[in-house]
Amino acid sequence: MTRRWIAYMRVAALALVAATLSDAFYLPGVAPTEYHDNDHVPLMVNALTPGSDSELKSVIPYDYYSPMLNFCQPSDGIQAQAESLGSILFGDRIWDSAFEIHMLEPKLCDKLCDIDVTAEQATFINNRIRENYVINWLIDGLPVGYARPGIGKDQDQKLYSIGFPLGVEEGKESPKLNNHYDISIEYHNNRQKNSLRVVGVTVEPSSIEVPELKKPGCGANGAEQLQGVYLSEKKTTKVTYTYAVTWTEVETAWATRWDKYLLVGEPRIHWFSLVNSVIIVLFLTGMVAMVLLRALHKDISRYNQQEAQDDFQEDFGWKLVHGDVFRAPAYPMLLSIIVGNGSQMFLMASVTILFAALGFLSPSNRGSLATVMIVFYMFFGIVAGFVSARLYKMFGGEAWKRNVIGTAFLYPSIIFGGFIALNFFLVGAKSSGAVPFGTMLGLVALWFLVSTPLSVIGSYLGFQRGKIETPVRANQIPRQIPDQVFYLRPIPAMMIGGILPFGAIFIELYFILNSIWFHKIYYVFGFLFLVFGILILTCAEVTILMCYFHLCAEDYHWWWRAFFTSGASAIYIFLYSIMYYFTTLQIKSFTSVVLYFGWTAIMSLMFFVLSGAIGFFSTFLFVRKIYGSIKID
Repeated sequence: MTRRWIAYMRVAALALVAATLSDAFYLPGVAPTEYHDNDHVPLMVNALTPGSDSELKSVIPYDYYSPMLNFCQPSDGIQAQAESLGSILFGDRIWDSAFEIHMLEPKLCDKLCDIDVTAEQATFINNRIRENYVINWLIDGLPVGYARPGIGKDQDQKLYSIGFPLGVEEGKESPKLNNHYDISIEYHNNRQKNSLRVVGVTVEPSSIEVPELKKPGCGANGAEQLQGVYLSEKKTTKVTYTYAVTWTEVETAWATRWDKYLLVGEPRIHWFSLVNSVIIVLFLTGMVAMVLLRALHKDISRYNQQEAQDDFQEDFGWKLVHGDVFRAPAYPMLLSIIVGNGSQMFLMASVTILFAALGFLSPSNRGSLATVMIVFYMFFGIVAGFVSARLYKMFGGEAWKRNVIGTAFLYPSIIFGGFIALNFFLVGAKSSGAVPFGTMLGLVALWFLVSTPLSVIGSYLGFQRGKIETPVRANQIPRQIPDQVFYLRPIPAMMIGGILPFGAIFIELYFILNSIWFHKIYYVFGFLFLVFGILILTCAEVTILMCYFHLCAEDYHWWWRAFFTSGASAIYIFLYSIMYYFTTLQIKSFTSVVLYFGWTAIMSLMFFVLSGAIGFFSTFLFVRKIYGSIKID
């Protein structure tokens, strides 16, 4: 009784602490900053990124304080801001700035600084303007937005994109550089705490060659009255950077200030994607049900009646290969390693998407999604080791040391090697997206000090467990496989099987690619969670169907084929990325092309092992179940 009361007291204490924390903090996300009149509101600057709603011409980000951009710097020197691991990996480089902004203090046309732009710098800046680069700022953790009119049915509604144009391409010899920034800050009056909160920030950039300080619009009475700034690529050009600040009180609550950035352009497309995926799953489920409930059930009943029938004829169909179906596959070491790593990737993706769908990965926590993915991947190393060891032991493997080392290093080495190779291209382009050496050492430390030990522990636990018993013993002499029809041969069967999982996700894949390459916020994780569940069902069902057809055709080489059938959807993802490149992107520089296809290949490889593991385990359970249901002499 005493222990029970102690347990109740602990639960009550935890509930009290949780209630206290829920009052003190906004979960998920971060706590709001409370401002008062004349408080300093810091403006942080981030890397410049290629951004456009119509076409993308580069994928290389550049540091705001790059010498080639030559922006105004604080008088006491620039200071880097703390960033998460995921934020750094995604190219964020956040610094303080020279802007002096104070709560409720308007500014008309204040000078930031005068800059002499050399011919070399002018060439660099003009090229970035032609490539539609945008400037990224942060105020109170909120990205500065650029308001633009809606398209189609949303013409009356303003849409907000993150970042604002570096300049304007007018078709002249040199583009126009934006050197004046009209900063509009929206705030909410929190009367309960008698404080003010920033709930919206937009910038309207313009180009003014000779601004008139302390005057509205820097002396511009009309949109086209003042001469713009054109950087000469033959001589030094003097540029005066100015800014204005206006404050507007709004009723927008702090908790909903991100809504304007998270507006889905056409939510019906996501619903169409979901309906499309559901139709594919229903089609496959119907076929699987037909196979399992009709053909397979009838086969099992007929096979099990052989003792009661004196005139029972020779076995036929999938029962013919019962003595070979659990024969160890070719290259059992490699198969067990990649299935183990696929299990690790699957769990990482599942838990991350679940956390995101529940709202724990707020966009206000920059880089939180990538950080959580890396952390879960490292900790699920124990699963990779365990699964790989169990499979390798079932296959009768004896080189357990090679299995342990291969599981911990083979697949991660390929991914990390590709990551380092692409990072060298970013270093060569002098991009802010190049991962610093210290962060690289941190990743290696996580790999060797967290993931590898956990993988070894998982392998130890796997080898300590008993061998997985199969319902049927393998014959000593392998059975000859008859000639297969064209669509059941390895490559055609894999390509046929891979197209269905891809068909279930390809519409949502378009939005994910847009989010990655156009630097848009992807936040429809509820849809993604449902689509991911449909992907799992599709991979499992299509692989089971193809395996059943192969077994009926007396082809018992299903181990590798189960993995490749669902894993082949990664081939279609890569092919779709090639089509996306030619239809949506306008990338021409060699470095950007290498980065695009390099990262696409890495993402496709990760999806390959993830989806392959789903197909492998579903087929393994299916084969164990059907051969465990029949009587074998």
